[in-house]
Amino acid sequence: MSATSSALTNGAPARPPEEDPFWQTTALEDMTPEQWESLCDGCGKCCLHKIQDEDEKGRPTEVLYTSVACRLLDLKTCQCSDYANRWDFVPDCVQLYAGALARLDWLPSSCAYRLLYEGKDLPEWHPLVSGDPTTVHKAGMSVRGRCISERKARSLEHYLVDWPDL
Repeated sequence: MSATSSALTNGAPARPPEEDPFWQTTALEDMTPEQWESLCDGCGKCCLHKIQDEDEKGRPTEVLYTSVACRLLDLKTCQCSDYANRWDFVPDCVQLYAGALARLDWLPSSCAYRLLYEGKDLPEWHPLVSGDPTTVHKAGMSVRGRCISERKARSLEHYLVDWPDL
């Protein structure tokens, strides 16, 4: 071993370079179910009720967000309270999958699925990047403290929001 290589590694064998994170090396459609699910940052934004009308030609109009959350969303954790059985209680709950991302224009601009679909990287507050599942809340990127359950809400039109992170 030369003096140069020994000095660089302090006598320890050189470590192989860190592998790139799976979300940077694996196409969305090639991810395992575990990888796919781990992309969810737990913000709860996709669980907010949205309003979208059609114009006179039947084309969808702009998506309007509300601060009304699905009844299954735990407002403290921003997680579904019955994720495995959600379709039993909310039949129109949207299942995200790679093939659907092109038409789901209502996904928040901060959504990991949308970001990766658009060729962007995950933000530093994303739990996969930070290693901490609470950074999404600490960064103010979740709906925690900003929404009401549909069980307590009146008409959705009373709860329209224009949050910059939607």
